[in-house]
Amino acid sequence: MNGDVIARYYKSYGVEIVRGFMQYVWDSRGKQYIDANTNHGVAFLGHSNPDVVDAVVEQVRRIVSVPLNFGNEARDAFARSISTILPPGFGKVYLQNTGTEAVETAIKIGKKVTGRKTIVAFTNSFHGRTMGSLSITWNEAYRRAFQPLYPHVRFAPFNAPHAVDKHVDEDVCCVIVEPVQGEGGLSVATREFLGALRSATKERGALLIFDEIQCGFGRTGSVWAFEKYGVYPDLFTAGKAIGGGVPIGLVIASDALGEVFQPGEHGSTFAGNALAMAAAAAAIRHFVERDVPTVVRAAGKALMDALSSVKGRTALRVKGDGLMVGLELRVKAEPFVERLLERGVMALTASVNVLRFLPPYMISEDDIDHIRRALLEVLQ
Repeated sequence: MNGDVIARYYKSYGVEIVRGFMQYVWDSRGKQYIDANTNHGVAFLGHSNPDVVDAVVEQVRRIVSVPLNFGNEARDAFARSISTILPPGFGKVYLQNTGTEAVETAIKIGKKVTGRKTIVAFTNSFHGRTMGSLSITWNEAYRRAFQPLYPHVRFAPFNAPHAVDKHVDEDVCCVIVEPVQGEGGLSVATREFLGALRSATKERGALLIFDEIQCGFGRTGSVWAFEKYGVYPDLFTAGKAIGGGVPIGLVIASDALGEVFQPGEHGSTFAGNALAMAAAAAAIRHFVERDVPTVVRAAGKALMDALSSVKGRTALRVKGDGLMVGLELRVKAEPFVERLLERGVMALTASVNVLRFLPPYMISEDDIDHIRRALLEVLQ
């Protein structure tokens, strides 16, 4: 497909995707797929969502690139839109381009605000692949070739509230955690665990960061996953779906933190570009007007029920929340991704033995039944 020009660092499935609309994509042979991969959750509002497409086309005809030194109407529209979905007490948004860049920015805020060096992350965490975010990502297979990474990192056990005090001390600048682990296997944090993190960080003067790049923006059936717990961080990251398909990363900070960086301490060439701002503003408007979290709660229950009905020696249990769902297997999951592809279903893995499903919010009952039947076939 790309010959030898494009460097390869992802496995190729030998399928060329040429078109997409909402929950479906088509390959170069005209075959249709239900997309429960969505580019690792990006196309949550659907492929070529008309609301986003119209906004992008209009913006591209006006201007695409405007640096943050100058104002821009698209950025102002984004600010108004995102203000409608921010939790109380959160009013400062740091614009970035990707999820991993947002994580890097959040770490920098933690270090600058506290003047400390140690970061606490968790087993099975995934926060990105740039050097700082990779340092706090658990999987050794991702990290091994790039050592030494940032050395002042402690990995604590996920969902172990009794272990929190042992790992969060006065040397810790920040604690970063995913309320629902994506790459790490679709494990869902408990209220007790997140509450223990909030108490420990407050007591010891560290910042608490929630990484919601995959689980945020309605994916779990609430606007932000942490809102279900009633536990609020000092800052959280967002990305993937909130751009409507266009690259974006955000750090959203509590009002108490205020402005953190002086000019020159932080920067990003493409952050806040007019195209991304127009796409994200349209995505948020669509999200609010369609009451996406309510739709997700019903569709997520239907999907989890369908996956739970898949019995057999291979399937263990269903994990996740909302439309962030995993089927844990007794064997490696990767071979089943290819077998599902043959049956018109795009999925992905999480950890070694979890099939992960991240469909768009408008997935239908017929789509879910198609996925269920395809799973029954491939798991025989």
